[in-house]
Amino acid sequence: MGRNPAGRPGAPETVRHNLDLSAASSTAGGSPRLYGYVAEPEGAGPFPGVLMVHEAFGLDDITVRHAERLAASGYLVLAVDLYSDGGARRCLVATMRSLAAGQGRAFTDLAAARQWLLDSGRTTGKIGVIGFCMGGSFALLMANDGFDAAAVNYGRLPRDPETALAGACPIVANFGARDRTLPGAAAQLESVLEQLGIEHDVKEFETAGHAFLNDAEAGPRPLRPLFRVLGIGPDPQSAPEAWRRIEDHFAQYLKNPGSIAP
Repeated sequence: MGRNPAGRPGAPETVRHNLDLSAASSTAGGSPRLYGYVAEPEGAGPFPGVLMVHEAFGLDDITVRHAERLAASGYLVLAVDLYSDGGARRCLVATMRSLAAGQGRAFTDLAAARQWLLDSGRTTGKIGVIGFCMGGSFALLMANDGFDAAAVNYGRLPRDPETALAGACPIVANFGARDRTLPGAAAQLESVLEQLGIEHDVKEFETAGHAFLNDAEAGPRPLRPLFRVLGIGPDPQSAPEAWRRIEDHFAQYLKNPGSIAP
């Protein structure tokens, strides 16, 4: 484990797996193979922990840089590779089915990863969850599963959000007004959280689309022109404020000893 300078844009090689969770996941009934990337802060700790869930394209260099960014702010971050047991082509459909059902192997794998953070001896016991795109949807569904704070970035809402989000921890959410894949999602989420009395901070950024927190284009190159038409890609204008919102939220609920999640 350790900080990974190769995660910088333009670096020749990036280590994406530095943790083997296979024994824990398989014992719990999850994936036979499960890996992750751990980003560590400077110092001895203990630190608040953050479980990171990647977007639909998998745990890539962008996800590694996201993890390193949060580690630099003082969090022990574990980014789980939900495609460890066969890659995106073999695992994407099954992972999306698990997400739609709200249960299954992907959730077992994420629970094993969260337990690793708690058992590592390097966390304070405060654990947050953050997700992007598909991972944002996972973060929403896990917000009422023992986490202390959740950061949801352009994640699709569950089919029955009033039921799925009842009892959730405090949530910060970032969406893009130009995201054609999630029209009205920000307003719907804010309305549901307001009705449920969940502490929340939801914002839709006017110039942003889907995946706007990424610092580079993602996905297969032949599809990238289509992604641009659909409003999918980086937005350097909105990303800095969105990251500040995430960091402020986690600082309030993960670093503040007096904060208690509802």
